[in-house]
Amino acid sequence: MTTGGEKPPLLTTGGETPRLLTTGGETPRLLTTGGETPRLRGETPRLLGVLLLLAIAALALALGSGADGLDWGDVPTAVLWELRLPRALCAFAVGGLLALAGTLMQVLLRNPLADPYILGISGGAACATLLALLLGLPAAWLTGSAFIGALGAMLLVFALGRVGSAADGTQLLLTGVVLAAGWGALVTLLLALSPTARLPGMLFWLMGDLSNADTPGSPLLLLAGGTLTALALARPLDLLLQGEIPAATLGVSTGALRQAIFLLASLLTATAVAIAGSIGFLGLVAPHLLRLLGATDHRRLIPCAALLGGILLLLADTLARTLTAPRELPVGVLTALLGVPLFLYLLRRNAQPP
Repeated sequence: MTTGGEKPPLLTTGGETPRLLTTGGETPRLLTTGGETPRLRGETPRLLGVLLLLAIAALALALGSGADGLDWGDVPTAVLWELRLPRALCAFAVGGLLALAGTLMQVLLRNPLADPYILGISGGAACATLLALLLGLPAAWLTGSAFIGALGAMLLVFALGRVGSAADGTQLLLTGVVLAAGWGALVTLLLALSPTARLPGMLFWLMGDLSNADTPGSPLLLLAGGTLTALALARPLDLLLQGEIPAATLGVSTGALRQAIFLLASLLTATAVAIAGSIGFLGLVAPHLLRLLGATDHRRLIPCAALLGGILLLLADTLARTLTAPRELPVGVLTALLGVPLFLYLLRRNAQPP
């Protein structure tokens, strides 16, 4: 079926006979909707295995690193298992949550520059959490407040960034950047209204802080559940990345899929922000590094992004608490130092004519 004078793209559905499909004036491309190649099946366990080994090495480094460097033989058992291990596991979980949320948002916007921090989703969650703290709400309300803030921020991005009835990825990205500045202004207002005695802790949390993270069970369970849920949506995500019309043609309910991504990405971001504050660019860095390694299929990208995001934040947190010991650096500063150059590189590459 053709709707224009261009050469139609070739669509394959696994082992079926290729068939032709066009969706208007789009550039012809090859779409695949099922069946991994033998090479892909062989590379996936290998990449996952390498990342698992790196995760174990990063965890060992975090447990053995103290103010005076590596101190495996001298560290008290209570410090190792009651302080360092819970914090390290929380860092891994938060990094995985942010990387997974970034992967989903890049599909939703069909833009590799999408990230919870850049789009203002983290800012909305942080603003709602600070408001809950200012009102003196119980700690159990913090994650719920962050979820409401993250979901509200994402809905605002899509409501204000639509061009007519279409959702243009670049327009949505620019809208998110502007809204992120607005959330920053609201955060500043809340800080100005906060009691002076609580300002240092709130400021450090806003810059990304894992010093009080000591309950890794819930975020780890959410990371596992979110990864499995996203894996169940891997094939529809691959199709949605090609465009709504090709996805709908192959039977994907794009409206329901978008709603699922909305809710899942908001929950992942909210949990990460409630635990560690605003940590930027992990959702941008981890998926992009994996795509450079060839992990473009979401059956590979989703679990690998969760692992790599956890590894990166675990290493960043280890550096944050040991680099200037006994003082700690905000971990969000280190992730920004890695993410900002990569964001500028991607922005420049995308701006170049094909």
